[in-house]
Amino acid sequence: MKIPEFIRGNLLLKMTSLNAGVIGIRLVISLFIQRLLAEIVGEAGIAKIGSLRNLLEMLGSFASLGVFSGVVKYVAEYKDDKEQLQKLFSTVFVFTILGTVVVSIVLFFFAGYLSTTIFDSSDYTYLIKLLAVIIPFISMYRAFNGIVNGLSRYKKLASIDIFSYILSVALTVALLLSHNIDGALIAIAITPALQFFVLLFIFIKVLREYVKFSKLSFRIPMAKELLAFSLMSFFSTVLLNYVEIDIRVMIQKRITMADAGIWTAMTNISKNYMVFSSAVFTLYVLPKFAGIHNRTDFKAELFNIYKTLLPLFGVGMLLIYFLRDYVIQIIYPDFHAMAPLFKWQLLGDFVRLAAVVLGYQFLAKKMVRNFIFSELVSLALFYGFSYYLAGIYGIEGVVMAHFLRYIVYFFLVFFLVFRYFKKQEKKAEN
Repeated sequence: MKIPEFIRGNLLLKMTSLNAGVIGIRLVISLFIQRLLAEIVGEAGIAKIGSLRNLLEMLGSFASLGVFSGVVKYVAEYKDDKEQLQKLFSTVFVFTILGTVVVSIVLFFFAGYLSTTIFDSSDYTYLIKLLAVIIPFISMYRAFNGIVNGLSRYKKLASIDIFSYILSVALTVALLLSHNIDGALIAIAITPALQFFVLLFIFIKVLREYVKFSKLSFRIPMAKELLAFSLMSFFSTVLLNYVEIDIRVMIQKRITMADAGIWTAMTNISKNYMVFSSAVFTLYVLPKFAGIHNRTDFKAELFNIYKTLLPLFGVGMLLIYFLRDYVIQIIYPDFHAMAPLFKWQLLGDFVRLAAVVLGYQFLAKKMVRNFIFSELVSLALFYGFSYYLAGIYGIEGVVMAHFLRYIVYFFLVFFLVFRYFKKQEKKAEN
Protein backbone atom coordinates (compact mmCIF):
# COMPACT_ATOMS: atom_id res chain seq x y z
CA MET A 1 0.00 0.00 0.00
CA LYS A 2 1.42 3.39 -1.04
CA ILE A 3 1.75 6.17 1.50
CA PRO A 4 -0.17 9.30 0.35
CA GLU A 5 2.00 12.22 -0.78
CA PHE A 6 0.98 14.58 2.06
CA ILE A 7 2.07 11.93 4.60
CA ARG A 8 5.27 11.07 2.71
CA GLY A 9 6.30 14.73 2.81
CA ASN A 10 5.83 15.02 6.58
CA LEU A 11 8.28 12.93 8.62
CA LEU A 12 6.15 13.14 11.75
CA LEU A 13 3.04 11.97 9.91
CA LYS A 14 5.08 9.26 8.18
CA MET A 15 6.29 7.93 11.54
CA THR A 16 2.81 8.31 12.99
CA SER A 17 1.15 6.41 10.14
CA LEU A 18 3.63 3.53 10.36
CA ASN A 19 3.35 3.52 14.15
CA ALA A 20 -0.45 3.53 13.81
CA GLY A 21 -0.29 0.25 11.88
CA VAL A 22 1.84 -1.35 14.58
CA ILE A 23 -0.37 -0.02 17.37
CA GLY A 24 -3.47 -1.14 15.47
CA ILE A 25 -2.16 -4.71 15.35
CA ARG A 26 -1.19 -4.49 19.02
CA LEU A 27 -4.63 -3.20 19.97
CA VAL A 28 -6.39 -6.05 18.17
CA ILE A 29 -4.19 -8.61 19.92
CA SER A 30 -4.56 -6.73 23.21
CA LEU A 31 -8.35 -6.94 23.00
CA PHE A 32 -8.04 -10.70 22.97
CA ILE A 33 -5.41 -11.05 25.70
CA GLN A 34 -6.98 -8.49 28.06
CA ARG A 35 -10.37 -10.16 27.80
CA LEU A 36 -8.84 -13.57 28.42
CA LEU A 37 -7.01 -12.25 31.47
CA ALA A 38 -10.15 -10.56 32.80
CA GLU A 39 -12.21 -13.75 32.44
CA ILE A 40 -9.61 -16.07 34.00
CA VAL A 41 -7.95 -13.99 36.74
CA GLY A 42 -10.62 -11.34 37.47
CA GLU A 43 -10.11 -7.92 39.06
CA ALA A 44 -7.64 -9.17 41.68
CA GLY A 45 -5.46 -10.79 39.02
CA ILE A 46 -5.52 -7.65 36.87
CA ALA A 47 -4.34 -5.64 39.90
CA LYS A 48 -1.41 -8.04 40.47
CA ILE A 49 -0.43 -7.88 36.78
CA GLY A 50 -0.53 -4.08 36.98
CA SER A 51 1.81 -4.09 39.97
CA LEU A 52 4.24 -6.43 38.20
CA ARG A 53 4.34 -4.17 35.14
CA ASN A 54 5.01 -1.17 37.39
CA LEU A 55 7.85 -3.11 38.99
CA LEU A 56 9.33 -4.00 35.58
CA GLU A 57 9.32 -0.32 34.58
CA MET A 58 11.17 0.56 37.78
CA LEU A 59 13.69 -2.23 37.29
CA GLY A 60 14.32 -1.16 33.70
CA SER A 61 15.33 2.27 34.94
CA PHE A 62 17.42 1.03 37.88
CA ALA A 63 19.21 -1.75 35.96
CA SER A 64 20.32 0.57 33.14
CA LEU A 65 20.85 3.50 35.56
CA GLY A 66 18.25 5.40 33.55
CA VAL A 67 20.45 5.95 30.48
CA PHE A 68 17.75 5.35 27.83
CA SER A 69 16.93 9.01 27.05
CA GLY A 70 20.62 9.92 27.23
CA VAL A 71 21.48 7.23 24.68
CA VAL A 72 18.70 8.50 22.38
CA LYS A 73 19.92 12.11 22.64
CA TYR A 74 23.65 11.45 22.18
CA VAL A 75 23.30 8.82 19.46
CA ALA A 76 21.14 11.32 17.53
CA GLU A 77 23.83 14.00 18.04
CA TYR A 78 26.97 11.87 17.46
CA LYS A 79 25.81 9.26 14.95
CA ASP A 80 28.51 10.45 12.51
CA ASP A 81 31.22 10.74 15.17
CA LYS A 82 32.56 7.24 15.84
CA GLU A 83 34.99 8.39 18.54
CA GLN A 84 32.26 10.12 20.58
CA LEU A 85 29.96 7.13 20.13
CA GLN A 86 32.61 4.81 21.52
CA LYS A 87 32.95 7.02 24.61
CA LEU A 88 29.18 6.95 24.99
CA PHE A 89 28.87 3.18 24.63
CA SER A 90 31.76 2.48 27.02
CA THR A 91 30.05 4.62 29.65
CA VAL A 92 26.70 2.90 29.02
CA PHE A 93 28.46 -0.49 29.24
CA VAL A 94 29.82 0.32 32.71
CA PHE A 95 26.53 1.81 33.89
CA THR A 96 24.47 -1.20 32.82
CA ILE A 97 26.88 -3.68 34.44
CA LEU A 98 26.80 -1.78 37.74
CA GLY A 99 23.02 -1.38 37.64
CA THR A 100 22.45 -5.01 36.70
CA VAL A 101 24.66 -6.44 39.47
CA VAL A 102 23.19 -4.24 42.22
CA VAL A 103 19.54 -4.77 41.20
CA SER A 104 19.97 -8.55 40.77
CA ILE A 105 21.48 -8.86 44.26
CA VAL A 106 18.72 -6.76 45.86
CA LEU A 107 15.96 -8.72 44.09
CA PHE A 108 17.40 -12.11 45.03
CA PHE A 109 18.12 -11.43 48.71
CA PHE A 110 15.07 -9.27 49.42
CA ALA A 111 12.59 -11.26 47.34
CA GLY A 112 10.30 -12.07 50.25
CA TYR A 113 10.09 -8.48 51.47
CA LEU A 114 9.45 -7.15 47.95
CA SER A 115 6.77 -9.77 47.31
CA THR A 116 4.92 -8.78 50.49
CA THR A 117 5.28 -5.04 49.78
CA ILE A 118 4.16 -5.16 46.15
CA PHE A 119 1.67 -8.04 46.13
CA ASP A 120 0.63 -8.01 49.80
CA SER A 121 1.66 -11.69 49.94
CA SER A 122 4.89 -13.71 50.20
CA ASP A 123 3.51 -16.17 47.62
CA TYR A 124 5.36 -14.38 44.81
CA THR A 125 8.89 -14.61 46.21
CA TYR A 126 9.75 -17.00 43.36
CA LEU A 127 8.66 -14.35 40.83
CA ILE A 128 10.98 -11.70 42.32
CA LYS A 129 13.88 -14.20 42.20
CA LEU A 130 13.06 -14.95 38.56
CA LEU A 131 13.31 -11.22 37.83
CA ALA A 132 16.80 -11.24 39.39
CA VAL A 133 17.83 -13.58 36.54
CA ILE A 134 16.00 -11.56 33.86
CA ILE A 135 17.58 -8.22 34.87
CA PRO A 136 20.60 -8.42 32.47
CA PHE A 137 18.23 -8.71 29.50
CA ILE A 138 16.19 -5.74 30.74
CA SER A 139 19.24 -3.48 31.01
CA MET A 140 20.73 -4.53 27.64
CA TYR A 141 17.38 -4.11 25.92
CA ARG A 142 17.02 -0.57 27.30
CA ALA A 143 20.51 0.39 26.10
CA PHE A 144 20.16 -1.13 22.60
CA ASN A 145 16.63 0.21 22.21
CA GLY A 146 18.03 3.69 22.91
CA ILE A 147 20.37 3.24 19.95
CA VAL A 148 17.48 2.24 17.64
CA ASN A 149 15.56 5.34 18.73
CA GLY A 150 18.58 7.64 18.50
CA LEU A 151 19.22 6.55 14.92
CA SER A 152 15.49 7.14 14.16
CA ARG A 153 15.23 3.66 12.62
CA TYR A 154 11.47 3.73 13.04
CA LYS A 155 10.82 0.88 10.59
CA LYS A 156 13.20 -1.39 12.53
CA LEU A 157 11.61 -0.28 15.77
CA ALA A 158 8.15 -1.12 14.42
CA SER A 159 9.35 -4.63 13.47
CA ILE A 160 10.97 -5.18 16.86
CA ASP A 161 7.85 -3.96 18.64
CA ILE A 162 5.34 -6.10 16.77
CA PHE A 163 7.34 -9.35 16.71
CA SER A 164 8.29 -9.18 20.39
CA TYR A 165 4.69 -8.34 21.29
CA ILE A 166 3.30 -11.32 19.37
CA LEU A 167 5.81 -13.67 21.02
CA SER A 168 5.07 -12.34 24.50
CA VAL A 169 1.31 -12.67 23.95
CA ALA A 170 1.70 -16.27 22.75
CA LEU A 171 3.77 -17.09 25.84
CA THR A 172 1.28 -15.33 28.12
CA VAL A 173 -1.69 -17.23 26.69
CA ALA A 174 0.09 -20.57 26.92
CA LEU A 175 1.17 -20.09 30.55
CA LEU A 176 -2.12 -18.44 31.56
CA LEU A 177 -4.16 -21.38 30.32
CA SER A 178 -1.86 -23.90 32.00
CA HIS A 179 -1.02 -22.11 35.27
CA ASN A 180 -3.62 -19.34 35.71
CA ILE A 181 -2.40 -16.07 37.33
CA ASP A 182 1.03 -17.52 38.17
CA GLY A 183 1.55 -18.42 34.52
CA ALA A 184 0.56 -14.93 33.36
CA LEU A 185 2.94 -13.30 35.85
CA ILE A 186 5.83 -15.57 34.80
CA ALA A 187 5.19 -14.79 31.12
CA ILE A 188 5.21 -11.03 31.77
CA ALA A 189 8.44 -11.38 33.78
CA ILE A 190 10.12 -13.28 30.90
CA THR A 191 8.92 -10.82 28.21
CA PRO A 192 11.98 -8.47 28.49
CA ALA A 193 14.24 -11.39 27.51
CA LEU A 194 12.08 -12.05 24.45
CA GLN A 195 12.22 -8.35 23.53
CA PHE A 196 16.00 -8.37 23.81
CA PHE A 197 16.48 -11.39 21.53
CA VAL A 198 14.04 -10.03 18.92
CA LEU A 199 15.89 -6.69 18.90
CA LEU A 200 19.21 -8.47 18.57
CA PHE A 201 17.94 -10.63 15.69
CA ILE A 202 16.53 -7.68 13.72
CA PHE A 203 19.08 -5.00 14.56
CA ILE A 204 22.39 -6.84 15.07
CA LYS A 205 24.00 -5.66 11.79
CA VAL A 206 23.36 -2.00 12.57
CA LEU A 207 24.52 -2.48 16.17
CA ARG A 208 27.82 -3.92 14.95
CA GLU A 209 28.23 -0.96 12.61
CA TYR A 210 27.88 1.61 15.39
CA VAL A 211 29.00 -0.28 18.52
CA LYS A 212 32.53 -1.68 18.43
CA PHE A 213 31.97 -4.33 21.10
CA SER A 214 35.65 -5.43 21.14
CA LYS A 215 36.71 -1.85 21.98
CA LEU A 216 34.33 -1.32 24.89
CA SER A 217 36.25 -0.50 28.06
CA PHE A 218 35.64 0.07 31.76
CA ARG A 219 35.92 3.82 31.33
CA ILE A 220 33.18 6.37 31.90
CA PRO A 221 34.18 9.51 29.91
CA MET A 222 30.53 10.58 29.58
CA ALA A 223 29.46 9.77 33.14
CA LYS A 224 28.55 13.37 33.97
CA GLU A 225 26.33 13.73 30.90
CA LEU A 226 24.52 10.41 31.44
CA LEU A 227 24.09 10.81 35.20
CA ALA A 228 21.83 13.79 34.51
CA PHE A 229 19.54 11.46 32.57
CA SER A 230 19.83 8.83 35.31
CA LEU A 231 18.55 11.37 37.80
CA MET A 232 15.68 12.39 35.50
CA SER A 233 14.77 8.76 34.86
CA PHE A 234 14.58 8.11 38.59
CA PHE A 235 11.97 10.83 39.03
CA SER A 236 9.98 10.13 35.85
CA THR A 237 9.99 6.33 35.85
CA VAL A 238 10.87 4.96 39.27
CA LEU A 239 8.86 7.37 41.40
CA LEU A 240 5.90 7.32 38.99
CA ASN A 241 5.63 3.54 39.14
CA TYR A 242 6.19 3.53 42.90
CA VAL A 243 3.32 6.03 43.29
CA GLU A 244 1.08 3.87 41.07
CA ILE A 245 1.82 0.78 43.17
CA ASP A 246 1.14 2.73 46.36
CA ILE A 247 -2.14 4.12 45.02
CA ARG A 248 -3.21 0.61 43.96
CA VAL A 249 -2.50 -0.64 47.50
CA MET A 250 -4.45 2.35 48.87
CA ILE A 251 -7.45 1.47 46.69
CA GLN A 252 -7.29 -2.16 47.87
CA LYS A 253 -7.27 -1.12 51.53
CA ARG A 254 -9.62 1.90 51.48
CA ILE A 255 -12.09 0.69 48.85
CA THR A 256 -11.83 -2.92 47.52
CA MET A 257 -9.46 -5.24 45.67
CA ALA A 258 -12.01 -5.29 42.80
CA ASP A 259 -11.77 -1.50 42.50
CA ALA A 260 -7.97 -1.75 42.36
CA GLY A 261 -8.39 -4.12 39.42
CA ILE A 262 -10.90 -1.80 37.72
CA TRP A 263 -8.53 1.18 38.03
CA THR A 264 -5.69 -0.97 36.69
CA ALA A 265 -7.87 -2.06 33.76
CA MET A 266 -8.61 1.60 32.98
CA THR A 267 -4.92 2.47 33.02
CA ASN A 268 -4.23 -0.57 30.80
CA ILE A 269 -6.60 0.80 28.15
CA SER A 270 -4.93 4.20 28.49
CA LYS A 271 -1.44 2.73 28.12
CA ASN A 272 -2.50 0.84 25.00
CA TYR A 273 -3.33 4.02 23.11
CA MET A 274 -0.70 6.23 24.78
CA VAL A 275 2.04 3.85 23.60
CA PHE A 276 1.15 5.24 20.17
CA SER A 277 2.75 8.54 21.21
CA SER A 278 5.75 7.26 23.16
CA ALA A 279 7.61 5.97 20.09
CA VAL A 280 6.95 9.25 18.25
CA PHE A 281 8.36 11.20 21.20
CA THR A 282 11.65 9.30 21.34
CA LEU A 283 12.07 8.85 17.57
CA TYR A 284 11.03 12.34 16.47
CA VAL A 285 10.42 14.87 19.24
CA LEU A 286 13.57 14.31 21.33
CA PRO A 287 16.08 14.38 18.42
CA LYS A 288 14.22 17.35 16.85
CA PHE A 289 14.19 19.45 20.03
CA ALA A 290 17.87 18.59 20.66
CA GLY A 291 18.75 20.43 17.41
CA ILE A 292 16.64 23.55 18.09
CA HIS A 293 18.31 26.45 19.91
CA ASN A 294 15.99 29.44 19.62
CA ARG A 295 12.43 30.24 20.63
CA THR A 296 11.16 30.96 17.09
CA ASP A 297 12.19 27.56 15.71
CA PHE A 298 10.92 25.82 18.85
CA LYS A 299 7.50 27.47 18.62
CA ALA A 300 7.25 26.55 14.92
CA GLU A 301 8.14 22.90 15.61
CA LEU A 302 5.85 22.74 18.65
CA PHE A 303 2.97 24.06 16.55
CA ASN A 304 3.75 21.48 13.85
CA ILE A 305 3.67 18.64 16.39
CA TYR A 306 0.48 19.89 18.02
CA LYS A 307 -1.41 20.38 14.75
CA THR A 308 -0.33 16.89 13.64
CA LEU A 309 -0.86 14.85 16.80
CA LEU A 310 -3.54 16.57 18.88
CA PRO A 311 -6.36 16.34 16.29
CA LEU A 312 -5.54 12.65 15.67
CA PHE A 313 -5.58 11.89 19.38
CA GLY A 314 -8.64 14.05 19.98
CA VAL A 315 -10.71 12.19 17.38
CA GLY A 316 -9.47 8.82 18.65
CA MET A 317 -10.29 9.67 22.25
CA LEU A 318 -13.77 10.90 21.35
CA LEU A 319 -14.41 7.60 19.58
CA ILE A 320 -13.23 5.66 22.63
CA TYR A 321 -15.45 7.76 24.91
CA PHE A 322 -18.64 7.34 22.85
CA LEU A 323 -17.93 3.64 22.34
CA ARG A 324 -16.84 3.06 25.94
CA ASP A 325 -19.67 0.62 26.73
CA TYR A 326 -18.67 -1.51 23.75
CA VAL A 327 -14.99 -1.26 24.74
CA ILE A 328 -15.83 -2.55 28.23
CA GLN A 329 -18.06 -5.29 26.83
CA ILE A 330 -15.35 -6.44 24.42
CA ILE A 331 -12.28 -6.23 26.70
CA TYR A 332 -13.51 -6.33 30.30
CA PRO A 333 -17.08 -7.71 30.15
CA ASP A 334 -17.60 -7.81 33.93
CA PHE A 335 -15.91 -4.49 34.75
CA HIS A 336 -19.03 -2.30 34.41
CA ALA A 337 -17.83 0.14 37.08
CA MET A 338 -15.21 1.37 34.58
CA ALA A 339 -17.71 3.42 32.52
CA PRO A 340 -17.65 6.62 34.65
CA LEU A 341 -13.82 6.59 34.64
CA PHE A 342 -13.41 7.10 30.90
CA LYS A 343 -14.16 10.83 30.71
CA TRP A 344 -11.57 11.74 33.35
CA GLN A 345 -8.94 9.33 32.01
CA LEU A 346 -9.32 10.53 28.41
CA LEU A 347 -9.34 14.22 29.35
CA GLY A 348 -6.25 13.67 31.49
CA ASP A 349 -4.45 11.78 28.73
CA PHE A 350 -5.19 14.49 26.15
CA VAL A 351 -3.73 17.23 28.38
CA ARG A 352 -0.89 14.87 29.27
CA LEU A 353 0.00 14.46 25.59
CA ALA A 354 0.25 18.23 25.11
CA ALA A 355 2.30 18.63 28.30
CA VAL A 356 4.70 15.75 27.63
CA VAL A 357 5.56 17.12 24.16
CA LEU A 358 6.63 20.36 25.87
CA GLY A 359 8.40 18.42 28.61
CA TYR A 360 10.70 16.69 26.11
CA GLN A 361 12.53 20.01 25.90
CA PHE A 362 13.81 19.26 29.41
CA LEU A 363 15.37 16.03 28.14
CA ALA A 364 16.62 17.55 24.88
CA LYS A 365 18.43 20.38 26.72
CA LYS A 366 19.30 18.47 29.90
CA MET A 367 17.26 20.89 32.03
CA VAL A 368 17.66 18.62 35.04
CA ARG A 369 16.40 20.91 37.80
CA ASN A 370 13.32 21.98 35.80
CA PHE A 371 12.57 18.36 34.92
CA ILE A 372 12.88 17.12 38.50
CA PHE A 373 10.84 20.01 39.90
CA SER A 374 7.99 19.51 37.42
CA GLU A 375 7.95 15.73 37.95
CA LEU A 376 7.90 16.10 41.73
CA VAL A 377 5.01 18.57 41.52
CA SER A 378 3.14 16.25 39.13
CA LEU A 379 3.61 13.14 41.29
CA ALA A 380 2.82 15.00 44.52
CA LEU A 381 -0.40 16.34 42.99
CA PHE A 382 -1.40 12.89 41.75
CA TYR A 383 -0.66 11.31 45.11
CA GLY A 384 -2.39 14.03 47.12
CA PHE A 385 -5.43 14.40 44.86
CA SER A 386 -5.86 10.61 44.69
CA TYR A 387 -5.90 10.15 48.47
CA TYR A 388 -8.21 13.12 49.00
CA LEU A 389 -10.67 12.52 46.13
CA ALA A 390 -10.81 8.73 46.67
CA GLY A 391 -12.28 9.45 50.10
CA ILE A 392 -15.06 11.50 48.48
CA TYR A 393 -15.71 9.90 45.08
CA GLY A 394 -14.24 6.42 45.50
CA ILE A 395 -12.41 4.94 42.53
CA GLU A 396 -13.58 7.77 40.25
CA GLY A 397 -11.69 10.20 42.46
CA VAL A 398 -8.35 8.60 41.50
CA VAL A 399 -9.03 9.19 37.79
CA MET A 400 -10.21 12.75 38.50
CA ALA A 401 -6.83 13.24 40.22
CA HIS A 402 -5.13 12.12 36.99
CA PHE A 403 -6.90 14.89 35.03
CA LEU A 404 -6.35 17.66 37.60
CA ARG A 405 -2.70 16.77 37.95
CA TYR A 406 -1.98 17.20 34.23
CA ILE A 407 -3.84 20.51 34.01
CA VAL A 408 -1.43 21.99 36.57
CA TYR A 409 1.54 20.14 35.03
CA PHE A 410 0.86 21.56 31.56
CA PHE A 411 0.91 25.19 32.71
CA LEU A 412 3.98 24.59 34.87
CA VAL A 413 5.97 23.00 32.02
CA PHE A 414 4.83 25.71 29.58
CA PHE A 415 6.13 28.40 31.95
CA LEU A 416 9.49 26.65 32.59
CA VAL A 417 10.22 25.92 28.91
CA PHE A 418 9.57 29.45 27.69
CA ARG A 419 11.42 30.92 30.67
CA TYR A 420 14.43 28.87 29.49
CA PHE A 421 14.30 30.50 26.04
CA LYS A 422 14.01 33.98 27.55
CA LYS A 423 17.15 33.31 29.61
CA GLN A 424 18.99 32.05 26.52
CA GLU A 425 18.03 35.19 24.58
CA LYS A 426 19.27 37.43 27.41
CA LYS A 427 22.59 35.54 27.48
CA ALA A 428 22.94 35.98 23.70
CA GLU A 429 22.31 39.73 24.02
CA ASN A 430 24.98 40.08 26.69
